[in-house]
Amino acid sequence: MSFLLTCPHCGVREVADFAFGGEVSVRPRETPTFRELSRYNYFRRNVAGVQREWWYHRSGCRTWFQAERDTRTNVVLRVGLPGELGAELGVGP
Repeated sequence: MSFLLTCPHCGVREVADFAFGGEVSVRPRETPTFRELSRYNYFRRNVAGVQREWWYHRSGCRTWFQAERDTRTNVVLRVGLPGELGAELGVGP
């Protein structure tokens, strides 16, 4: 399914111009245990609803940014550069 995504620098583009980078998640501490590292690398919340995600504009300015997207409808609520959207949405255990 195709949808539109707004790059913070280039504006509205077809989602095919971007690469999906996964859900935004909390990085483990400096020296994580094997369990913490495995959880960070392999387990995702994969919510049915609004989640914050990483996107890369591969066919444009080559910028990494975050988007809040409703996974049920693919409606993008807002986008921003890292740190611009405030506290992490739905990130936790």
